[in-house]
Amino acid sequence: MLILQAERDALLKPLLAVTGIVERRHTLPILSNVLIEKKGGQVGFLATDLEIQITTASADELPGEDFRLTTSAKKLQDILRAIPDKATVTLEQLDGRLTLKAGKSRFNLQTLPAEDFPLLSVGNASDASLTLPQRELKRLISQVQYAMAVQDIRYYLNGLLMQTDGNQVKLIATDGHRLAFASADVTDALPKAEVILPRKTILELYKLLQDSDDEIRIELLANQVRFSFGSTVIISKVVDGKFPDYNRVIPLDNDKIFLIERLNFLHALQRAAILANEKFRGVRLVLAPGKMSILCTNSEQEEAEEELEIAFQGGTLEIGFNINYLLDVLTNLPADTLQMAFGDANRSTLITIPDYGNFKYIVMPMRI
Repeated sequence: MLILQAERDALLKPLLAVTGIVERRHTLPILSNVLIEKKGGQVGFLATDLEIQITTASADELPGEDFRLTTSAKKLQDILRAIPDKATVTLEQLDGRLTLKAGKSRFNLQTLPAEDFPLLSVGNASDASLTLPQRELKRLISQVQYAMAVQDIRYYLNGLLMQTDGNQVKLIATDGHRLAFASADVTDALPKAEVILPRKTILELYKLLQDSDDEIRIELLANQVRFSFGSTVIISKVVDGKFPDYNRVIPLDNDKIFLIERLNFLHALQRAAILANEKFRGVRLVLAPGKMSILCTNSEQEEAEEELEIAFQGGTLEIGFNINYLLDVLTNLPADTLQMAFGDANRSTLITIPDYGNFKYIVMPMRI
């Protein structure tokens, strides 16, 4: 039975939007599938791993019968990718199989019953809801996501804290060695609410956000968060745990303060990193009046040294860092100039953007 005929991209684009969360190997085989549902002219695609659920729909109305089925997300994606652009794709369903035809190509895929596909139950009452331009949320996420922990035993660090309060939304990420904070002003007065969003949710959301002024609606529910933008809806469970009080780690009395050109600093660090120890990734910064030296050595006794002129007339300081923690922040910030505030060799350093209070990056020193 013919159920659908469409141009390749009309199916591939929405499919790609949902398949990023599909696990290749899962104890529930149906979770390797994508749920495809046609109601009227819209074809919807849904995938879930029981923690996150992403739904989206084809941009255009497509002719054909209404239907619901599930089939392998990965195989369908690979087949559609391998078919030429602009090709017309025909889908037929018969006896538990999905037949896909394009030109002289033909593929038979297994299906599983759509009624067996598990869906996240969604709460209705929200603790807070707000709308932002997609590019604004994308910018906020880019400024902090690199500081999230990866598979830390403190599971609440493997994600990102989202807070609403008054006319601000704040995103905070930390792995225990560095912390990134970014906030944006919103027009609505928001209640105090916070959720910890899983790492996987953040990475998928960032991938799908457009660099546009189109709005995204964010709803913080009891134990979920819902993002709605365009025809896409992401529902995610939140991490159950208590995020550390980030205000306590922001150093307020660092007195060795100067401005530095971001790209000059980044390029000097990238060159020095070539000879950094591959295991420890250490870099030494040596402050002296008018200059900062950047030193990297490795186990072969090789050494790289860079020197930058800075407008600094304070006392000398030698301090060590994991060079990756500096490279991350310098790579992900759009500002031309940064302000650095050092204390002593054992105290965290604060990196901010001059005359802009909506970003902070705190990085702990390391013994080298």
